[in-house]
Order: sequence, then C-alpha cells, then structure tokens
Amino acid sequence: MLKKLLSLESKYLANNYKSLPVMLSKGLGVEVWDVEGKKYMDFLSSYSANNHGHCHPVLVETMQKQASQLTLTSRAFHNNMLGKFGETITKKFGYEKVLPMNTGVEAGETAVKIARKWGYEKKNIDPNRAIVLFAENNFWGRTISASATQKDFDAYNNFGPFTPNLWVLPYNNLKVLEENFKNPSVCAYFFEPIQGEAGVIIPDSNYILKVRELCDKYNVLMIVDEVQTGMGRTGKLFCSELVKPDILLLGKALSGGMMPVSAVLADNKVMDVITPGTHGSTFGGNPLGCAIAIDAINLLKDEKMIDNSMKMGA
Repeated sequence: MLKKLLSLESKYLANNYKSLPVMLSKGLGVEVWDVEGKKYMDFLSSYSANNHGHCHPVLVETMQKQASQLTLTSRAFHNNMLGKFGETITKKFGYEKVLPMNTGVEAGETAVKIARKWGYEKKNIDPNRAIVLFAENNFWGRTISASATQKDFDAYNNFGPFTPNLWVLPYNNLKVLEENFKNPSVCAYFFEPIQGEAGVIIPDSNYILKVRELCDKYNVLMIVDEVQTGMGRTGKLFCSELVKPDILLLGKALSGGMMPVSAVLADNKVMDVITPGTHGSTFGGNPLGCAIAIDAINLLKDEKMIDNSMKMGA
C-alpha cells in the first residue's frame, strides 16, 4: 500500500517537499499511525500547529457541530461566530482589534500592508518609500515578500524580482537596529521572539524589551511573529507578552491543527488604517474556523496546557 500511495504522490504532486518515507493515516494526542499500522510518537507536531495534540476531542466535536450548521459565508455578510471569535482572542491577548486570516504567511503579509499604510498615514513617510525591517535568518513563509527576506538559496533563486524595501538586519543586534531606525522611512521591525527554522535561536534576555524601547523612541511599529511561539508553546500565552508588540501575529496552533486559521492583532491606533476594500480574504473569519479557534484558545486555560508547557520545558 505504501509503495502505491507514494507513487501517486510522485506522479501527481508538485515536487516541492522531500518527505520522509512515512505515510501517516491516523493521529490521536501525541501519537500517529502510518498506513501499515505502525505507531509513532509525533515530535514535530506539524511545526507547532498540533500543540493541542492530534484530533483533540473537543475540537473534533466543535468542528463536526459547526460544519453541520455553517462553514463559510462571504464577508459581504456577517456570521454569528465572527464577533465571538473577535471578543475571545482580543480579550485573551490584550488587544482592541483582530484581523482574521488563514495561514501564518497571510498574517505576515497583512502585517506588512498595515505597517506600510500606517507609515504613510500616521508617520507621514513619503509615498512608496516605506521600509520594513526583518531579522536575518527569519522564516515566515514562502510568498514573494517572505522569500525576499530570506537567505535560503532555494527560497529566492529564480523567483525575483521581489517586493522592494524589505531590509534584512542581523538578529539580536540592537546597535545595528537603532542605526536603521534613524531612517525616517522605516515604519516597522518584523521579527520572531525565538527564531524557529533558523535552529531555535534565543536572543539576549533583554532583547525584546530593548526593541520595544527603540520602537517607541523612533516611532517604529514592533511586529512580532508568534505564529510558531504563540499559543503556550514557550510556557507563556505568547513569548513576547512581557512587552506589548504593536502588531502580534498568530497562526498554526490557533486552530489546534484542525484547519488554517491565523490572526493579526493590534490596537485601534494601528488597525484603523484598514478600511473597507483595503484588505480581505474569502475564508478569513469563516464561521467554522472561528468556532474552532475559540475552543482552541479556551482549551489552553481549561486543560492547563500553558502550565504544562512550562513544567515540561523546565
């Protein structure tokens, strides 16, 4: 069976992944089974998307119930789950507004758009001159903009030209960061509080606090990518919670691994640059995703997942 199924993938799928020769067909909690019935313990957790474990019974029940009622409506209409999701996530993470999307990279692209528009309308940057700074060795996806900020040869080779004015700086280097902040066209600094794909790189203990201070000093938005570190992964609700980013990005475990759900969180002074027609998504804020995300957020507290993360991490 394995050989036959692998041949189907080889024949019909684009060759953009080099997967291990293991084909999974079932998952429950921390365990997964392959098509031949062999059981494994999943230490990858879909790059943290399965923080709640595979097929968490509460999330499965929520998905089944909501899927039988309403899964998708155009944002030309309201849906009865969107406001509930907005209230749950903004109160939990301490922000005034949320812009729901689907994937982590969509959240990142959204943050870049918000930051640029904020730069023009609130910081009075000259038209088409806004600069967003990124940390070296980042990883936030594989779109053209994301590829423009990465050093991985496969990510950028033969894909140019790239989105302009996305500058890459050394991670964990406050001196270089401040020098760039002096440029009046800089509108935001986009970084991970712990770099994941780069090899789990943890910055100096005062780095995030100092970044916050520099952002305040130079009127630069602090965008923190918590798509991988958020939702209790580091023993905290989100890794940078000791200071408040201007824009917080969430994804992956926001749906407990059930479906694509991501979010961009900000207060009104930043988010109010987004007005009807300036941004959108067919599936962003769909009732199925909202219902699942609400329970995924609540489960962190109900099942003491963040406390357990801190305990097991120690």
